Amino acid sequence: MKSIKNIFVGMALVLFFNTNAQTLEPKKEILISDQLKWSERMALSIMKRHPEAWQIDNHPAPKWDYKIGMILTAYEKLYKQTKDQKYFDYIKGYADKLIDKNGTFEKFDPQDHNIDFINAGKILFNLYDTTKEEKYLIAIKTLRKNFDDYPRTQSGGFWHKKIYPNQMWLDGLYMGQPFYARYTTEYENGEKLNDVAHQFELLHKHSFDPKTDLYFHAWDESKKMPWANPTTGTAPHIWLRALGWYGMALVDALDYFPKNHPKQKELVQYLNELATAVSNYQDKSGLWYQVPDLATRKGNYLEASGSSMLVYAMAKGAHKGYLPAKFEKVAQKGFDGLIKNLIKVDAKGEIHITQVCASAGLGGNPYRDGSFEYYMSEKIKVDNSHGLGAFLLAAIELNK
Repeated sequence: MKSIKNIFVGMALVLFFNTNAQTLEPKKEILISDQLKWSERMALSIMKRHPEAWQIDNHPAPKWDYKIGMILTAYEKLYKQTKDQKYFDYIKGYADKLIDKNGTFEKFDPQDHNIDFINAGKILFNLYDTTKEEKYLIAIKTLRKNFDDYPRTQSGGFWHKKIYPNQMWLDGLYMGQPFYARYTTEYENGEKLNDVAHQFELLHKHSFDPKTDLYFHAWDESKKMPWANPTTGTAPHIWLRALGWYGMALVDALDYFPKNHPKQKELVQYLNELATAVSNYQDKSGLWYQVPDLATRKGNYLEASGSSMLVYAMAKGAHKGYLPAKFEKVAQKGFDGLIKNLIKVDAKGEIHITQVCASAGLGGNPYRDGSFEYYMSEKIKVDNSHGLGAFLLAAIELNK
C-alpha cells in the first residue's frame, strides 16, 4: 500500500514540475546582432530593456503617452518593412493595456483638451485595419471627436493644451495634425484637410523668424504670456526639437494630401523652406545644436532627438519627392553624425542614444521662461523616449 501511495505522490510531483516548467518557461532572450540594420538593433534594444511598451522611460504604470506613440509609429513602419510579428505584437500589447474591450481609454477626460493625447492614436488605424476589432475604431473616433470642441485661438488654431490658452507650439502640429489628416482622408472624404493646413499656415505666419529663417518654439496670440514677445507673441528662442516636430508633422501630414489638393503645394513649400534653412545650421559633425542658431554660445550642445527628427523629415521628404535629392545627402550626413557621436553600443550589444534633452516647454509651474539658459538647464538623458523614437524613424527611413 505504501509503495502504491509513493507512486501516486511521485506521479503528482512529476506532473506539478512539468506543468510549472511550461508555465514558468522563460521568454526567449533577445539577441542583438551587429549585422542587423540600425533600426532593428535599436528596436530590439528597447524591447529587451522594456518587454512591454508602456514601461519605456521607466513609467511606473501604463500611460497613454505621445512619446511612446512616436516610438510605436516607428515599430509599425518596421513591421511593414520586416513582416516580423513581434513588432506588431509590441504595438498591440500597448494599445490593449490602455484601451478596454469597449474602446474606452484609461484615464482620459476629453475636456482636458491636451493635443499630446492625440499622437499615439496613429497606431490605432493599422490595428483596426489588421484585426477589425471594433474597440480600436471606437477609440479612433473618440480622439477625432476631441477636435470638435477643442479650444482654438481667434484665428482658428488649436491651443497646445487647455492649460496654455491662446498658445500654439510647433510640437502640437506633430501631436495632432497627421492623425487629423489621416482620419479626415479615410473617414470624411478629406473634408477637414483645409483645417489641417490652416494649423501649419498660422505657425508659418506667426512663429517664423526672418533673421534666421527658422521658427520660434511657440506663439501666443494674446501676447500676454511673460515669455511672449509683446509685439509678435513669439517665444524668445528657437529650439531644435520644435523644428524637428514641425518637419516631421509636415512630411507625415502630407501623406494624406492628394497632389491636386489646393493646400498640398503650400505645405511642400513650407517643408522646402525648412530644409533649406536648417541645412545652413548643420554642424560639421552632421548634427544640430539644442539652440541651433547660437551654436558657439557657452553651454550649447549637439542634441540627439531634434537632430534625428530633422534627418527623418529630410530623408522622407526627399524619398517622397517633396524635396530635391540633395537633402537626402544632408540627412545621410546627419545620420552618420548620430552613429559616430551619439549612439553607443554596450557589452551586451544593446544600442543607446545619448545627449537627449529630456523635456522642454514654456510657462507652467515651475515657470519655464524660454530663455537660452532655460533650454540649457533641462536634463540631458540617455535613452529618453524622444530620442529613441526619432532615431528609429530616421534609421528606418534611411534603411541603413
